[in-house]
Amino acid sequence: MLDLHYLTQQLIQPRPRHSHKGTFGRVLLIGGLSPYEGAIILTSLACVNSGAGLITVATEPTNISALHAHLPEAMAFSVDDTELLLAKLRESDLVLIGPGLGEDSRAKQILSLTLTNISQEQILVLDGSALNLIAQSQNMTFPTKQVVLTPHQKEWERLSGTPISEQNPTSIRLALSNYPSGLILVAKSHQTAIYQAGKVDRAQLTIGGPHQATGGMGDTLAGMIAGFAVQFRDYSLFERVCAATYLHSYIADHLADKYYIVRPSQISAAIQSTMQQFCQAKTSF
Repeated sequence: MLDLHYLTQQLIQPRPRHSHKGTFGRVLLIGGLSPYEGAIILTSLACVNSGAGLITVATEPTNISALHAHLPEAMAFSVDDTELLLAKLRESDLVLIGPGLGEDSRAKQILSLTLTNISQEQILVLDGSALNLIAQSQNMTFPTKQVVLTPHQKEWERLSGTPISEQNPTSIRLALSNYPSGLILVAKSHQTAIYQAGKVDRAQLTIGGPHQATGGMGDTLAGMIAGFAVQFRDYSLFERVCAATYLHSYIADHLADKYYIVRPSQISAAIQSTMQQFCQAKTSF
């Protein structure tokens, strides 16, 4: 079994002296449509704090002021500006769509536009509402091989047709045989595991707990996955996703020593200092 603590410690490296914003990736986040505006704010906070170089958010026009109040570091524009959305889709290294997207006709059009304009070179992360829309359409055709799905158990039931009571490593691997080889699945539960289509091995979290059972936790995890995925290119995408997922629960567990529940925004606030601790632990030997 993959040692996720060791992997995370090795993966988080000191930043090269000769680097700039573009070195650490360009991310486009799409979501936060009314009435779910807060989801994309939580995702954005986690993505910025995880170290992504440039973050742009396509969201509800009325949500932009609230987003900037929480996070002036992120750029933002109206998701209804199709011309700008297409331009940002083309120039991004990673596109994350789904947090607070909703499932109405407008959301479907935005998802369709996104999937149509993703290239093979880009990373695509699908979360929340985007997963439900794909399940409804039964469309599992992805324009890139670098795809990450982040469903909780009910979302995976919709995607795979596997009831929650029957979800286990064997059934998940069987369902993944219907997906493109290399696709990464973060199967969220009280025992979150990460799988890769076409591979036998999986990464299993042994940390995390009920203190994480609160709204927005998945949005924060998605943002961390995006932030890690556009950095640390010496490691495979699977390893980057594993490290982000591990760090998310690692931070939550440490916060739970002091708090009865852990809010997603508390995790985001602790990402930078925790990453620095992991980095220093490695370089102190």
